Amino acid sequence: MDRKQHWEQVYTVKASDAVSWFQEHADQSLRLIHNIRLGKDAAIIDVGGGASRLVDDLAVEGYTDLTVLDLSASALAVAKQRLGKHADVVHWMEGDITRAEFPMHRFDIWHDRAVFHFLTDQADRHAYVERVMRAVRPGGHVIVATFAEDGPEKCSGLPVMRYQPEALHAEFGGAFLLVGHEKEAHHTPFGTVQQFVYCYCRKANC
Repeated sequence: MDRKQHWEQVYTVKASDAVSWFQEHADQSLRLIHNIRLGKDAAIIDVGGGASRLVDDLAVEGYTDLTVLDLSASALAVAKQRLGKHADVVHWMEGDITRAEFPMHRFDIWHDRAVFHFLTDQADRHAYVERVMRAVRPGGHVIVATFAEDGPEKCSGLPVMRYQPEALHAEFGGAFLLVGHEKEAHHTPFGTVQQFVYCYCRKANC
């Protein structure tokens, strides 16, 4: 089964609030976005956003340039239906982040919670970073969260990468300044705890 088939099956079989990564509110991500202190017209993309509720809170707060990309059409459909009238302010993209095409310097903020750690092949990680380089404007911000070094070794039946902050930043290279990092103990709907690490970087101005 390829990646797309896998995630279509996940979101067809399970409710969006019955997956291990579910958050009623993505509080840590929201705080990091707020701390950047950009206006409500900032261009923000949520990579692997799927059925995540981050976009709900951003839309309600009045952000007007939102993009959600996910491999699963089923996940995007869940989010659209849930958002109702707010769905119209979001640009929805169905596609694989390692192959997606973006306009040059399109985004002020790139957000990804729990996609990058599924890229266990180095070529896929390189393709991902190439897209960040193209899509994020000079001086723009990148927030990426993955499983920490003491996080799970698998998720949704798939192997994952686990990172310390320095190793995660190293995947992106010298074009990105590591502004900070922090951990999150994510409490799943099943009563377990998963350790995440968040790295937030700023892209060089050139």
